[in-house]
Amino acid sequence: MTALDEHAHPDQAGAADTAADTGLGPLRKEIEVACAPDRAFEVFTRMCGEWWPLSSHSVYGEDAAGVSFGSGVGGEIIETSATGEACSWGTITTWEPGHRLAFDWHPGMPLTQTTRVEVTFTPTAAGTLVELVHSGWEHRDQPASRRAGYDVGWIPVMIRYAALGSGIAL
Repeated sequence: MTALDEHAHPDQAGAADTAADTGLGPLRKEIEVACAPDRAFEVFTRMCGEWWPLSSHSVYGEDAAGVSFGSGVGGEIIETSATGEACSWGTITTWEPGHRLAFDWHPGMPLTQTTRVEVTFTPTAAGTLVELVHSGWEHRDQPASRRAGYDVGWIPVMIRYAALGSGIAL
């Protein structure tokens, strides 16, 4: 597998690490962003190519050139390579600007291993609480180790997102 999924799962799978016997719950990450919910949504979607850590979280690895979100339900999340190749990471299933975003997630993986990511944007006194919920681990091979890898892998993604959303140059 390529860098995105390799980074998303340390190889710690055991014999019991199969979809049939996991019962894994959703993975939850949250971070506060110092901007209004509409702006937080815009940074997460329209500006993802500016904050996504392609050097460590991509399908094309060193050849990764960019990532972009489509707009609206049915839009795709696409990574492009320096040679012009394109890989779909997922498809947007919910698009509520300033409130909620959800998408199927399968970067570089067969569609049979699609998981689901939902992101909510809740106003706070300091800006916006952004909560990411990643579920559907039963569809992945080695679901427990994949989930453990994403538990670590989402951290730098969310930190870079929050920094740009809060006006900190990357």
